[in-house]
Amino acid sequence: MASYLKIYKGWKVILLLAAVLMLAGCGSGNSENKVVAGKVNVVTSFYPLYEFAKEIGGEEAHVINLLPLGVEPHDWTPRSQEILNTSKAQLFLYNGAGLEGWLDSFLKGLGNDSKVKTVEVSQGIALIASDEEDGHGHAENDHGHDHGHIDPHTWVSPKSAMIMAENIKNSYVEVDPAHREQYEARYEQLHARLQQLDAKFTEELTKTNRKEIVVSHQSFGYLCRDYGLTQHSIMGLTPEAEPKAQDLINLSKLVKEQGIQYIFFEELVSDKLVNTLASEAGVKTLVLNPVEGLTKQQEQAGENYFTLMEKNLQNLVIALQ
Repeated sequence: MASYLKIYKGWKVILLLAAVLMLAGCGSGNSENKVVAGKVNVVTSFYPLYEFAKEIGGEEAHVINLLPLGVEPHDWTPRSQEILNTSKAQLFLYNGAGLEGWLDSFLKGLGNDSKVKTVEVSQGIALIASDEEDGHGHAENDHGHDHGHIDPHTWVSPKSAMIMAENIKNSYVEVDPAHREQYEARYEQLHARLQQLDAKFTEELTKTNRKEIVVSHQSFGYLCRDYGLTQHSIMGLTPEAEPKAQDLINLSKLVKEQGIQYIFFEELVSDKLVNTLASEAGVKTLVLNPVEGLTKQQEQAGENYFTLMEKNLQNLVIALQ
């Protein structure tokens, strides 16, 4: 009996050690999330910047994205390990305009000894100021609306994305001028694709009969401004900014009065309020993706900024007929 107890206890120790090693492996993260010698190490705050940085950086760069798959960026904050990894990189690219609520403490955490260059990628874009008190989430250019919050969702418009891509390219050239030609060449290829996407949005949305869209949260101000649309949002700039009951009543009335046939929802945000409003107004729902991140299924299917924006355009055309 004693020998059986010794064997049993021995297996318990082995299993416990295995579990500890597995947990340690999970906590340390993927090797792709650590800096690599001989490359320009770049850390991005969320998905679109990651995609653009990888395309422009090519073989010369190792790009790490902070935001995990399937996570809505408004819900996420970095951990100490991510701050440590970033402090060892050459570039840290963030959107700015208030998207990264954790930014100030993150930058302080990098320490005075860190040589990482921090870049606000939305620089040069005419930002939109939005009044969160407005339940419909109307957005105007900041020149005519100097109060409220700044809309951070710059990348959802291909016109803004072109400016962001150029800022990323310039950042690469600054930290690694030896490979300027390579960065310039890859940037030109990306810029051409964004130009084509911009032209397609302009052409298709100019032909639509309707110009009003109802969305789950206020993510599409730049897209609407650049392509002649008006958004009415159920929630505010963040998915946590839930509407009052009167807001939903007003939106339901708007949907019926304008003859709107579709209400848009997002994959990374609960569709409960969208379905409630759609049921009340007697309309259908469609996806309009703010391209804040990929789900695991989207990554496995090879989706990217361009494929998701193409789908957005297709659904907008359907809704605005």
